Amino acid sequence: MTADSGLAGRAFLIVMDSAGIGGAPDAARFFNDGMPDTGANTIGHIAVECAAGRAETGRSGPLRMPTLDALGLGAAIRLASGLAAPGLDATPQGLWGAATEVSRGKDTPSGHWELAGVPVPWDWHYFRAPVNSFPPDLAALVARVAGTEGILGNCHAPGTAIIESLGAEHLRTGWPICYTSADSVFQIAAHEERFGLDRLLQLCREIAPELHRMRVGRVIARPFVGEPGHFIRTPNRRDFAIAPPAATILDRAQAAGRATHAIGKIGDIFSHRGIDHLHKGKDDAALMDHLIRLADEAGPGSLTFANFVEFDSLYGHRRDVAGYARALEWFDGRAGEFMARLRPGDLAIFTADHGNDPTFTGTDHTRERVPVLGGIVSSAGIGLNPVGQVGYVDVAASVAAHLGLPDQGPGRSFL
Repeated sequence: MTADSGLAGRAFLIVMDSAGIGGAPDAARFFNDGMPDTGANTIGHIAVECAAGRAETGRSGPLRMPTLDALGLGAAIRLASGLAAPGLDATPQGLWGAATEVSRGKDTPSGHWELAGVPVPWDWHYFRAPVNSFPPDLAALVARVAGTEGILGNCHAPGTAIIESLGAEHLRTGWPICYTSADSVFQIAAHEERFGLDRLLQLCREIAPELHRMRVGRVIARPFVGEPGHFIRTPNRRDFAIAPPAATILDRAQAAGRATHAIGKIGDIFSHRGIDHLHKGKDDAALMDHLIRLADEAGPGSLTFANFVEFDSLYGHRRDVAGYARALEWFDGRAGEFMARLRPGDLAIFTADHGNDPTFTGTDHTRERVPVLGGIVSSAGIGLNPVGQVGYVDVAASVAAHLGLPDQGPGRSFL
């Protein structure tokens, strides 16, 4: 499949955070609450629950994703895992396949870096103890930089839950709330007004180098506002992530003089490297508005890299099947609007970074293959192109090939 000749086609790489499709060959090596991820299948199992009438809150009936299913979503699920997902049985009309990850993590940086052409060459550090999770010297460093006598939390916890349980004590003591999860992450929650947003960001910025030396992937600032019983996280989250160890597709596009656009937390994931224009928003709806706008406004030969996080943050980790299904159906409708605005010569790829099966045990990400859906627009639409089983790095190689960038990455183009 090739772009119409003479046109400087654009590329749009769109990550549906955690929207896995099962079938990872190494799933047994990854765990949730002591149980292996074998059999996890995020979109597939959501479709099963919807068809069985067990996901009726705010929606009803089988899972409906006509835009992505027409591209090949149902076929990709069957290819990845063998599951015939109810309601996702359209005959593919676009580019479709399933991608397998090789990085030794099922987290945000690993997935995104590899999709951008850079598999993670090291093992991440995890804080595995559920309580007293952090080494005493690290806790002391955070308190010293924060100017407090100690920290709160020091445990594994969901972000909203720990704010509810420790927010009042945080307001009383002024101590930062520090917590982690099954990911390689150190998170700090603090009241945006009483502790101060700038102070929170500076705290995270100063301690990040020490965490990065430990191979902890991200230090995340989690500001919130409100009073006890009514705390709400604000959209001013900031990730301080380790920089990728090699040039990503963003770096390569920027070096070639192509405009690069980052939507959502892409900037944070890539340490703001290789990015010309950053587009943020308070929620996925605002991010989708940016994506649709850029379908109209992004210049010839540009690269737009987008992340839609709420599948993961609001529904996957919280094991909310109906909420995840609502988000998928909403996204599919807006994806149709986006696709209708693309120009001949444009490439669009919808994919994911890992799984987070809301029907699965525990609350962690799940090791899964991910969909690869989309195609190059021509005057006749998008043509059928089954690409089969590919690697995450092949996504980056395909974007690079479409944009005419030098062949520098480890993957192979499937275009």
